[in-house]
Amino acid sequence: MSPKSPELLLPAGSLDKMRAAFDFGADAIYAGQPRYSLRARNNEFKLEQIQIGIEEAHARGKKFFVTSNLLPHNDKVRTYLRDIEPVIALKPDALIMADPGLIMMVREGMDKGNFADVPIHLSVQANTVNYAAVKFWQKVGVARIILSRELSLDEIEKIRQECPDMELEVFVHGALCIAYSGRCLLSGYFNRRDPNQGTCTNACRWNYQTQDSAVDPNTGEAIAIKMEAGFNFNEAQEEAEQSFAACGGSARHPAADNVYLLEEAGRPGQLMPIMEDEHGTYIMNSKDLRAVEHVERLVKIGVDSLKIEGRTKSLYYVARTAQTYRRAIDDAVAGRPFNPQLITELEGLANRGFTSGFLERRPSQDYQNYETGHSDIGHSHFVGEVRTVADGWAEVEVKNKFLVGDQIEVIHPSGNHTVTLEQMRNLDGDAITVAPGSPLQVRIPLEARYAGALLARVMPV
Repeated sequence: MSPKSPELLLPAGSLDKMRAAFDFGADAIYAGQPRYSLRARNNEFKLEQIQIGIEEAHARGKKFFVTSNLLPHNDKVRTYLRDIEPVIALKPDALIMADPGLIMMVREGMDKGNFADVPIHLSVQANTVNYAAVKFWQKVGVARIILSRELSLDEIEKIRQECPDMELEVFVHGALCIAYSGRCLLSGYFNRRDPNQGTCTNACRWNYQTQDSAVDPNTGEAIAIKMEAGFNFNEAQEEAEQSFAACGGSARHPAADNVYLLEEAGRPGQLMPIMEDEHGTYIMNSKDLRAVEHVERLVKIGVDSLKIEGRTKSLYYVARTAQTYRRAIDDAVAGRPFNPQLITELEGLANRGFTSGFLERRPSQDYQNYETGHSDIGHSHFVGEVRTVADGWAEVEVKNKFLVGDQIEVIHPSGNHTVTLEQMRNLDGDAITVAPGSPLQVRIPLEARYAGALLARVMPV
């Protein structure tokens, strides 16, 4: 008997991204409620767009979840029921919520008949890490638990065994937060923008430098010591790895017990003390989660939904992750072995290095990206969107530079195809050799069946 196919759940920051998610294999999407989700910025879903999204999703036999998962202060509690009522009236397939008080208020409204009875999914922000907590939320009337990212595969399996009749959802791809399930204070500290109110500025991704420090014997506060010129991170890393392990039984390097000061590039002179313990330094720039190689195990465990993070990511990111994880799920359900090519395809997405996070227990440095704060591009690079195809020529909206002679991967719901770009024209019909980047439209030879495709330049090895 084949295992049940889990739902593939994709993020949508706009209607176009929602459509791309469905085109490339998603079963459901989630979009943020204005003012009450943790993606208040870069969110195109107002009430009108939510209505259009729900109607389109249901017409395609898909699901539309509304994320309403902030941890509100009193002022937003006061206005919450007023603002959620018209959303519930549109009958989304679920509300994704985190705050116990808001959940109580919505459930009471449903029980009294004031609202339609819409399922509530418990957000990852609620930090559910054990089966007892799952059973508690089940008694409260929650229909699905989005488990904390800090769980291992074995812990997820134990929760499934103890709670066989509760829907479970697990994140399998996307950005990881440096704080426990997103409960970070950096953005609020630097910019007075509270991450738990939906206005995170991603301060953990900024470019920081560490500085040595001494301790003031009178106050105990850290005092900056100017670092030597020519500090080389890679050399220091190699020396450190030879001296002590990130975790385990070897001797601890004495420098690991020192206090250090952190300086962000945009705030010179503003020095912040930082300490490291025997497990590493759990701050700043985490790697991105990639668990495509663990989809088979999650399917066998019986997880109901596999979730991808990224409501502020690009249309290309949505399409590529939907297509790749769709194939991984279908392979796992059919009993086919894992295809390593799926990892290569995901390498084409901008990323900060990949990790399987806590699904597998690894040394502490596996979770952190110490070397680069920016996103790297590996196997391929997103370069354009096909708008129309006529008479064998596709009009392409250019996103990044590509040239005649490049290998171009045509990414389409019907299947991908790699071609060598032999010709290119501008909109006036003149031959050109370079599409330098956005904003620009060019024409390239392409079959009509690839209308709406995305284009990626295959990077030379």
